[in-house]
Order: sequence, then structure tokens, then C-alpha cells
Amino acid sequence: MSVLSAFLFGLLQGVTEFLPVSSSGHLAVLKELTNLEEVPLLFDILLHLASLGAVLLVFRKKIGLLITSTWRFIIRKAGPQDRENLVYVMAIVVGTFVTGVMGLLIKKFFPDPSIKLVSVLFIVTAIVLCLGFIIGRYHEKRTASLASRSVRVRDGLVCGFAQGLGVFPGISRSGITISSALSVGVPRAVAGELSFLLSIPAILGAFILELKDADTLMAQVEFWPLLVGVLAAFVSGLLALKLLMTLVRKGTLAWFAIWLLPLGIIGLLYL
Repeated sequence: MSVLSAFLFGLLQGVTEFLPVSSSGHLAVLKELTNLEEVPLLFDILLHLASLGAVLLVFRKKIGLLITSTWRFIIRKAGPQDRENLVYVMAIVVGTFVTGVMGLLIKKFFPDPSIKLVSVLFIVTAIVLCLGFIIGRYHEKRTASLASRSVRVRDGLVCGFAQGLGVFPGISRSGITISSALSVGVPRAVAGELSFLLSIPAILGAFILELKDADTLMAQVEFWPLLVGVLAAFVSGLLALKLLMTLVRKGTLAWFAIWLLPLGIIGLLYL
């Protein structure tokens, strides 16, 4: 793999991992249209880890609070002020379990989705973004106290199921989890936060499972392409994540349907 290819892969990963357009779906389209070289599996995982670094940086304060409350619970010194954070942690644990089950089932029964299916799922993502926007606005108008609503275990269950569906190329992980959170009444800013905190154990789990391929990676990718790809994924991911959280707070996430809907239709007709 050349340095330029690694940079482009990293840039694509960083931008599309956070914006609700499906990174894996866009990669599948690029492979269909060009002679794009196959990305070594662990190299792909390392790019995801670079994106994870962006998540840890942006949400470092919330992560610190969750870890602190969990530690207090472990040593039996948790107080009433920790209850909300502990429920949040439980939501992430439940969501992660559901995501793992869903991911394993999808990988088993749909190991290599066709480009036509990917195109259909682009359209599905566009519809989900619009529905999330509409239902979220309904909740906001119906419940005056929504802005102060905290995360519940049920939210983790719903978002974990949605994140599992995000294994499909064409289904945006961030888009479907944020839209699902909005649909059950989670406030906008918290919906984005929950979506990306849920991604942390999912990415780490995938990384651990693929550690066995580390020697294969080094045999296919040299040091400099690897470094350039990871840096590109981290920087572009950090910028894309900050942009996305701004869009989530403004309630404009559904605008990405304008890109995904025609992309899916063109894929169905011409790919």
C-alpha cells in the first residue's frame, strides 16, 4: 500500500465514520467503481482506532465522570450524585451486549453484501435520518422537560440494536444510533454523545478480535503508510465529529438524506 492510498483511506475513514453516510458503504461503492486495492483487515481496524481516539478526546470529560462513578460503585462509596452516571454506564453495557449479538448474526448470515443491497441500505439510512428528525421534533414539542432527560437503560437497548444494524455497509452507524436515540426521546446533544460512547466498546472489541492478524498487517503495510493513514483518520475524524455534534444540536442531521437518497438510487440503477 502506498502512502497516498493510506492517506486517502484514512481521510475517507475519518470523515465518513462520524458523518451519517456509512464509511463501509462508501468504501464498497469506491471498490465497485475503481480498482481500489483491498484494505488489510487490521489496517482497517487501526483506522477505526484512530477515529476512536477522536471520540475519547471530544468526550473526555463525560468519560471521566462515568469512570469515576463506576469506581465509586465498585468500592461501595457511590452516592446519589452517581446514580445518573451509573444508569448511563448500564445503558452502554446493555447496548454493547446487544450490538455484539447483532453483529455476530449479521456477519454470519450476510458475510458479503452485494452492491445492490448496499445501495438499498443507503436509501434506508436516508429514511431513518428523516424519521429520527420528525419523531425527535415530536418528542420535543410534546415534552417540555425533554432537555433535562437523562439516559435510561432502555435507550442503550434501542441504540445497541441500531448499532448492530450498522454492521451492514450502507447503514450509517452514527446516523442510525442517533436517530434511534432521538426517536425514544433522548435530547439531541445527549443522543450524539450516547451514540459515540457506545462506539467505544464496539471498536475496542473488534480490535481485540483482530489482533491475531497483526503479523499479516505488517507483512502488507509498511510503517509510513500505516502512520499516515492513522494520522489522517484521527485529524479528519476529529473535525468531522465536532461538525456532526454541532449539526445534531441544531437538528439538521436529516440534511444528509439529500446525499444518501440519490446515491442509493444511482447505485440501484447503474452499479
